[in-house]
Amino acid sequence: ATGRRLWRRHLGTPVRRSDLPCGNIDPLGITGTPAYDEATGSVFVVAETRGAHHTLWALDARTGSPRWHRSLDVASGRDRHAEQQRSALLVTSGRVVTAFGGLAGDCGDYVGYLTSVPTTGRGGTAVYAVPTRREAGMWAAAGPAVDASGHVLVAVGNGAATGGRWDGSDSVLALDPVTLRLVRSFHPATWAEDNAGDLDLGSLSPVLVAGKVVVAGKRGVAYLLSPSLGLLDSLDGCAGFGGAAVRGATAYLPCTSGLRAVTVRGSRLQWGWQASGIPGSPVLAGSAVYVLDPQAERFHVLALGTGRSLASLDVGAPISRFASPTVADGGRTVLLPTMRGVVAVR
Repeated sequence: ATGRRLWRRHLGTPVRRSDLPCGNIDPLGITGTPAYDEATGSVFVVAETRGAHHTLWALDARTGSPRWHRSLDVASGRDRHAEQQRSALLVTSGRVVTAFGGLAGDCGDYVGYLTSVPTTGRGGTAVYAVPTRREAGMWAAAGPAVDASGHVLVAVGNGAATGGRWDGSDSVLALDPVTLRLVRSFHPATWAEDNAGDLDLGSLSPVLVAGKVVVAGKRGVAYLLSPSLGLLDSLDGCAGFGGAAVRGATAYLPCTSGLRAVTVRGSRLQWGWQASGIPGSPVLAGSAVYVLDPQAERFHVLALGTGRSLASLDVGAPISRFASPTVADGGRTVLLPTMRGVVAVR
């Protein structure tokens, strides 16, 4: 209601850019969106601190007091200095799931991997690492999703292989949330070309739409997958970056050319409206779409059914290309994350 700070918790000294092999954030600190667990009342964050240590913290949501913490530097034989935790965390099945990718520049010996830790902090850490020589980052900003069977869905970026046997990269994976055992997977027929040209699926988190899975990547193709991750349909027209929103049988995809609606009709995809030049990640409330335009530093309200502009506002501060609004106060307030702070819009 007021923006007054309720609590603040310092978790360590963030690692400096000069101590890392590449990257574009200085210092690093916390770069993945936290997750809240209603059952334990905990907020989970991952902090990258001095020495390139990645630590999962459970904080009391009311006070910010630390409850427990655990190292997530568990990718065997990899350089933790080259790993980065960018994706939003996921709470599901009594676990907190965290995805790892690399730094901007894809330098060093890193590999995309997931961890799964009990929300209570008691029990072991399950790990899944993409079976590629290097890269295959899991970095999409919206983070892993959950399918109708309770499996964790994650998009994987380009890996080392550009021919021969598929190495698990450029894919959508479904994993058991507790053990992180791989249950099923999808990779496009163009995976080798995608890896060679940095045109992979790792830039947009998959979403569940009408019982099926929709995902798009840097190649500019949107895919419709069955619950078993079999390919049903594909459409050219969206290089997706960030996180999509879903209402009914329609997904709203943050394409580089502008936000675009796509509807699932049986086993087919059909394009709807496009808000050209507004490439942000959307949220939905009532009959409106709320989205930020990082290029123009503007906040837009669009009609859900048509994409028509209902209102817009100059935010007056730089906006990350991956930022999305948050709807609060029964839809009467929208909170906008900028590079200078949080802006509340009535």
